[in-house]
Amino acid sequence: MIDIPVIQDPNAPVWQPPQVKTVRRKTRKVWIGDIPVGGDAPVSVQTMTKTKTSDVAGTLEQVRRAADEGCDIVRITVNDKKAAAAMADIVKGSPIPVVADIHFNHVFALESIKAGVAKVRINPGNIGSIDRIHQVLNAAKERSVPIRIGVNSGSLEEDILEKHGYPTAEALFESAMRHAEICEDHGFGDIIISVKSTDVRLMIEAYRLLAERTDYPLHLGVTEAGTSRVGSIKSAVGIGTLLAEGIGDTIRVSLTDEPFKEVEVGKEILRSLGMASRNVEIIACPTCGRLEVDLFRITNELEERLAGIRKPVKIALLGCVVNGPGEASEADIGIAAGKGVGILYRKGEVVRRLKEDEIIDAVYEEALKFVPEEEKEKAAKG
Repeated sequence: MIDIPVIQDPNAPVWQPPQVKTVRRKTRKVWIGDIPVGGDAPVSVQTMTKTKTSDVAGTLEQVRRAADEGCDIVRITVNDKKAAAAMADIVKGSPIPVVADIHFNHVFALESIKAGVAKVRINPGNIGSIDRIHQVLNAAKERSVPIRIGVNSGSLEEDILEKHGYPTAEALFESAMRHAEICEDHGFGDIIISVKSTDVRLMIEAYRLLAERTDYPLHLGVTEAGTSRVGSIKSAVGIGTLLAEGIGDTIRVSLTDEPFKEVEVGKEILRSLGMASRNVEIIACPTCGRLEVDLFRITNELEERLAGIRKPVKIALLGCVVNGPGEASEADIGIAAGKGVGILYRKGEVVRRLKEDEIIDAVYEEALKFVPEEEKEKAAKG
């Protein structure tokens, strides 16, 4: 049996990574129900239901599951009379603010506002005449409902496409500004803007233009991003790049998957940038030929068992003696494993030696007992 070297100098300070703080772009603040967007508000996470909106029970089931995952705002398509008729019941039953997603028919926007939605999203490329937009603005202003101008590269106005030749960042910007100007000229300023594209580079460039030239809160997203795997990667690159630059006030990860999955990915993007508190964060080595425990099984089983724990705890699972002791000691709870055994660390201190089949239960029990520093400070203050 290999003895695992234990690096533990009681007089040595525990290494902490340097704190990197993103400077957020300054914007006006808009309220979506009780959720602030922009200004000094935290970045919020949105999703969109995938049911037929007329199926009130099924739609609300998706909304509640998304809310349980930490969703702040939910968008729901209002594409026909049945959907419009269902909005009042959906708004009443939703635990989070509801946004009406409107295309083509402005009447559905008017009916949704009457039903009590917290925001309306319109697509400049298909909403219709200025008179129709004014009707929506009047109704929204009367009820203090903000508007998101949602520009997509796939549905730009014909004259803008003709001018630019194809969807460009300037074309997306021009479309957004055209309709922002209509709103502002009508005395309506509670505006959020999005300029989405399936092309990540185009989307990034268009949002940078908005960030440089306006103070509107921005809703970030890569439209039609794709399946969970590809869509998550594209969204992480596009949304994450902009957030790291201080651009973006609310996000939606668009996936061909359940709404709560979109929320999971969105939350993880924020956590990765230090913009949202984590629950359990598992750090595990990628493994190599030095691995001498079944780290795949240990990691997967722990991830499943720890899913219900709602407190910020960092757990490191390392499978060999090269980086294991050092990295395990930097986490709240750590395992540095060797041949069939593991050393359990708690806040940099060795707790005990474990057999391989004891690791999962031991880490789980430590996670249950773990008390975050914030809670300790609150308890100390009484």
